[in-house]
Amino acid sequence: MALDVLEGDMSKHVRYVVNHPDGWAVKAGGSIRATSVHDTQSQAIAVAKMAVTSRGGGEVRIQGLDCGWQDSEIITPGIDPFPPRDNR
Repeated sequence: MALDVLEGDMSKHVRYVVNHPDGWAVKAGGSIRATSVHDTQSQAIAVAKMAVTSRGGGEVRIQGLDCGWQDSEIITPGIDPFPPRDNR
């Protein structure tokens, strides 16, 4: 049950790095338009990872030059700067 909840939360935070006529684009899951376009694939991957990390973790899926999926990386949630306080 807890695993289903975790997967559901992470699916909201998916970024795709895809081939674009002007370079490499970062797209949000379910989005048609690119969030940003970069000259190199590595730049686009770095931006996608930062976006997912800032939203509490998720997944970055990377497209290759042949338009097939080359790689996928799970980004774990970062350190919470405002953790909940224990009221005991």
